[in-house]
Amino acid sequence: MTLLVTGGTGFVMSVVARSWLDRDKNARAVILDRSGLDETAKRYFAPVMDRLAVVTGDICTPSDWERELDAHNITHVVHGATVTPLSRGSAAEAKRQPEAEAPARIVDVNLMGTVRLLDWVRQRPGVKRTLYVSSGSVYRHHGPDWAGEALPEDGYVAPLTLYGISKFAAEMVVNRYVDLFGFSAASVRLSSIYGPMDRATESRNFRHVPNRVAHMALAGEVIRPNSLEPVGDYLSSVEVGRAILALLEAPALRYRHYNVASGETVTIGDIIAWAKERVPDLRIEISPEETANIVQDTTLKTGMWGAYDIARILRDTNWRLRPGKQVFHEYMDWIVSFENQQSKTGGR
Repeated sequence: MTLLVTGGTGFVMSVVARSWLDRDKNARAVILDRSGLDETAKRYFAPVMDRLAVVTGDICTPSDWERELDAHNITHVVHGATVTPLSRGSAAEAKRQPEAEAPARIVDVNLMGTVRLLDWVRQRPGVKRTLYVSSGSVYRHHGPDWAGEALPEDGYVAPLTLYGISKFAAEMVVNRYVDLFGFSAASVRLSSIYGPMDRATESRNFRHVPNRVAHMALAGEVIRPNSLEPVGDYLSSVEVGRAILALLEAPALRYRHYNVASGETVTIGDIIAWAKERVPDLRIEISPEETANIVQDTTLKTGMWGAYDIARILRDTNWRLRPGKQVFHEYMDWIVSFENQQSKTGGR
């Protein structure tokens, strides 16, 4: 079997591709990305490069990639190519509006790039299943209506940013193509993702709280959050990879949209406490926003900022969550063994 991963040189999608190859020694993967493999990705994929092909092309320009993809007998597709213009984390970053820098490109890649890929998929009967990688950014900032309930896939959709708007529009296009052409496809809405391979790339330069805390702790930095109370539904890219593979292999998908998340929230204080178990002398100083190195809004605790309901994926697949603290500690170990080693060798 051969998996096509669009956007596969980036963060989460590189982990999806590697998970597919690690799980089955006879499987093959193809990455379609505007960017080739950077030094980090080359090192990450080195153990499986004999079963990986990289096609360089713009998702919006099928002539760049159609012919090359047809040579690979692709059986499954994960479409993750996207532009993610997020800005948050410090006081200076919070003032930026990165969407204003290239608004048309965001819509073009996230929406029309999806249309181009779906046009290719619908004409390839050998493709057994396609997953579109969407985002919790499609949800509104508040909900559900009853306190304490996790956010379900039905309802509460009201994106405010070009990123969220374009992702939701693409979801609707996926649904319509399924109805028109009868192939198997669904959308997955990711919560706040951190973990292996999270780094600055051409299409994404943003790090969620667990990433920042882990790196600061291991670097011996003082962590200065504006508060320990802000929450998030955080999930590791490794867990996302497992979830997406489970959806690709499920006998049937009963839904068009699946949340992929932890299903619960943790606070910044929780994450710092996990880090402190590994770095006992870690220093924390609650600081005003002007001097804090982690800035989160203490009022954002529901809607897209709260817990996501994961009943659908648990019902339709054998994917099961591992404890959040265990996965976070594994990520800290990965930073030490992979990122730190790479920095010592200059990326070679």
